[in-house]
Amino acid sequence: MTKEEIGKAIIDIIEDIVPDEDCSNIDPKTPLRDQLELDSMDFLDIVMELRKLYKVDVPEADYGELATLESCMNYLEPKMKDL
Repeated sequence: MTKEEIGKAIIDIIEDIVPDEDCSNIDPKTPLRDQLELDSMDFLDIVMELRKLYKVDVPEADYGELATLESCMNYLEPKMKDL
């Protein structure tokens, strides 16, 4: 997957988890939690969906790497390059 495809996948997952949120204007450099009403359970749901849909395991120590959309794409690109 390309970075753009990963970004779209993350946004799709977020839209499924918090369907009332508008994800159309997400700033890739601003923390997702500052832009959307995401609590810690929503964040864990995102991590679980990545595991379920794409077989990507994100260790708890790396959760900080998923703070912004841009950091998600950078962190996940090598893990999802062959998908």
